[in-house]
Amino acid sequence: MTERKYLIGVDIGGTNLRVALADMKGEILARTSSTTVGVRDAQLIVAKIRQCADRLLQDAGIPQEAVAAIGAGAPGVTNAETGVVIATSYLLGWRDVPLKAMLEEALSVSAAVDNDVNLAALGESFFGAAAGVPNFVFLAVGTGLGAGIVLQNQLFQGAAWTAGEVGYMLVPGVSQEPVELGEPGALENVIGGEGLRLQWLSLWNPRETKLPENLTATQIFDGAVAGDPLANSVLDRTAHALACAIFNMTLVLNTPLFVLGGSVGLHPALRDRTQKVVDGHARLLRPEIVLSSLGSDAQLMGAIRLAHLITQR
Repeated sequence: MTERKYLIGVDIGGTNLRVALADMKGEILARTSSTTVGVRDAQLIVAKIRQCADRLLQDAGIPQEAVAAIGAGAPGVTNAETGVVIATSYLLGWRDVPLKAMLEEALSVSAAVDNDVNLAALGESFFGAAAGVPNFVFLAVGTGLGAGIVLQNQLFQGAAWTAGEVGYMLVPGVSQEPVELGEPGALENVIGGEGLRLQWLSLWNPRETKLPENLTATQIFDGAVAGDPLANSVLDRTAHALACAIFNMTLVLNTPLFVLGGSVGLHPALRDRTQKVVDGHARLLRPEIVLSSLGSDAQLMGAIRLAHLITQR
């Protein structure tokens, strides 16, 4: 009988699917990816996952029976107990998709599913910047904004599995208009990459900046570091809004560490300025803000860790 000693981790995105094969220590042995652009049907996504997993196992000469479990992260509200993806962003448009059951049927192996930002927090907790820290918050700042909360070494997901939807948080300087769930939140529109891009377009004036009109969030931050005044004002506003959110979360959760991840969150200038603002408000607890050490692999490593946790039940 083949010993089950390998894990599969899956990171499902609105435009890209990543699948990794790992050993029981969490070391990635091989990985592959596939596009999900224009693919919304959950059955087709699961079929792509099966194809990717089969390819990795075949290339490594490992039989399917040697896989102990699979963990997957989905970009949306997910019931981690049942493995049902309740809702995702418009890129996938899923509603009440029984992803855990679908994966188990397709791959004939035990599966577990959670929100992708929660898995990024799990990855940082075991393999990254938060290793050994029992209480912390992972903030994914990319196109949008979300948080993964770890309390007493356990993911905290909330009663309706929506803990960490901080993109909807209200802080000074953001819109106070009610927002429908699924639409970008008020804070997300200020801090998220898409919101920053739109801000820059609305503020751009050739008399105030030498930078081009069409820039990404990280390019705006690069311009700020280089001394551009308009880019500096955008970075300052972003850092202040993020610092307010971190300060408020610190008051409620009392977590000493915040890990920044995502394409926007990994920019050192955002971390540095946010820390400076937080320090100015901190009283009894001064939370430390650090950059993710796993980078874009945080979700994938979290998915692998989730798979490993199944084998310990």
